[in-house]
Order: sequence, then C-alpha cells, then structure tokens
Amino acid sequence: MGQDALYIADRHKKEFTYPIHNHEVFELNFVEHAPGVRRIVGDSSEEIGDYDLVLITSSDLEHVWEQNGCTSDDIHEVTVQFYFDLSEGGFLVRTPFHSMRRMLLEARKGLAFPLDAIMRVYPQIVSLSSVSEGFYAMTQFLTILHELSKCSGARPLASSSYAKVEASSDSRRVLKVKNFIAKNYMDEIRLSTLADIAGMSPSAFSRFFKLHTGRNLSDYVIDMRLGYASRMLVDTSKSVSEICFDCGFNNLSNFNRIFKRKKGCVPTEFRENYHKTRIIV
Repeated sequence: MGQDALYIADRHKKEFTYPIHNHEVFELNFVEHAPGVRRIVGDSSEEIGDYDLVLITSSDLEHVWEQNGCTSDDIHEVTVQFYFDLSEGGFLVRTPFHSMRRMLLEARKGLAFPLDAIMRVYPQIVSLSSVSEGFYAMTQFLTILHELSKCSGARPLASSSYAKVEASSDSRRVLKVKNFIAKNYMDEIRLSTLADIAGMSPSAFSRFFKLHTGRNLSDYVIDMRLGYASRMLVDTSKSVSEICFDCGFNNLSNFNRIFKRKKGCVPTEFRENYHKTRIIV
C-alpha cells in the first residue's frame, strides 16, 4: 500500500483462482453473484450465497474464496485493503469511533455480516472505486465501517484459539473460566473445577455459562481444542495423533470424527488444503 490510505480492487470475473493467504493489512471483502463459492477464514469453511461481506483485521488469519460449486459467469468482487492503529493510543479510541474500534478488534477472527447489513452499505461499496478523490474515498469508506459497526448479527468466523485472540467477556466470572480453559485445554477439565472458579454450584454454573456464551460448556471446550488443533495442523509438522493428544482428546478416532463433524473434513484433509496453496503477502 505504501503511502496510500486505501487499496481498492473492483473486478468482475468468472472464477476465483487466488490461493489461500494472509497479510499485514486489514481487508474488507465483498462478493456478489457467486453462490456456491467456498469461503475459508481460519478454521471456518462455509459456502456463500448471493451476497457475502467479510472483514479481516489479523495478519495471521489465512483466508481464501474458492470456486467450489459456483457456476456464475459474472462474479463481482470488491476488495478494500487498509490499516488503522487499534492500540489504546490510537485515534480510534476517541468517542465517535468506539463502535468501529470494537468491530475491528472482533474482526481479528474474521467477521461475516448479515444480508440486511450488506444491503445497508451496498451502494457505498459498489461505488467506492469510482470516487476519484482520495479524501472522499476515505470518508465514504469510514461511513461504510461506521454503518457496519452499528448493525447486529455480525458473526465471528474463526475460533478464538485458532486466531490467537484472547478471550473477552462482560462477566468477570466467565472470563476467569475462559482463561482457565485456554491454559488447561490439553488436560481433563472437570465441571466441578470450573464451578469452583466461578464460585457456583455445578448445575447453576452450567446454566450461567450457557446464558453468557450461548453454548454448552462441553461444546465450548471442544471448539477451543479444535481451534488449537487446527492451528497446529497449519503451523507444525506434528502428526495428527500427536496433535490429538496434545489438544486434550484421548482417542484418535473420536478426534477424527468430531473434527470432520465440526470442520467438514478430517484433519489430514484440513492440513493438505492449507499447505497446498498458501502464501503470505
């Protein structure tokens, strides 16, 4: 990007050919008329519909849009690459930008936006590349980010453990439990231990945890272990068996079965897909 504040690529094409990659700059990627394309962001893999909008703000998070079953001959893609300082001393800590900064921090895991949010900013996105004056292009892009930061329904794609994002929570008790799980995911984790950390009975804690996280405790632990396992499959040469036991699973066949149910492929296929075509730009 050099001295440029934004890099905007607006293109019509018949297929996706770019390999899986990650990069230092942030990225907002919009795709329309490409149902059936497979979008991979970290350890998330999904088929997209007619419209897709994803924000990624992590230099470590691999992502790609693959042709998969898409047969459209007029795919429209708008990619905006940019960088903002998200530190406590950055400009975005000021009041008007609070919601935008929260969204950009959440997007370290990749954020997919719902259709109503996409339609809200659709005119600004598809016209962005035609704004010739850089200042006005930046103000229009900031407006897009602001509108997206006010919408509800945006959902993170990669797991926190895969994306190397620390747990955060409005509840101090939930945060203490999440931090304990993150430090001890490779060991057996007992409900009674977590309930003691939260200062609650096991049954009350189970209800409390689901209320605050939207997930059962067992599902949360499994997802965290799978996130760490997925990251190890990408970043290390350890065998699947070693990774299985290093991440707290005590049975290889059970690990393979759960991994396939959650990720859509077995661990060896996941590793092969990432290593096959991966670049850093």
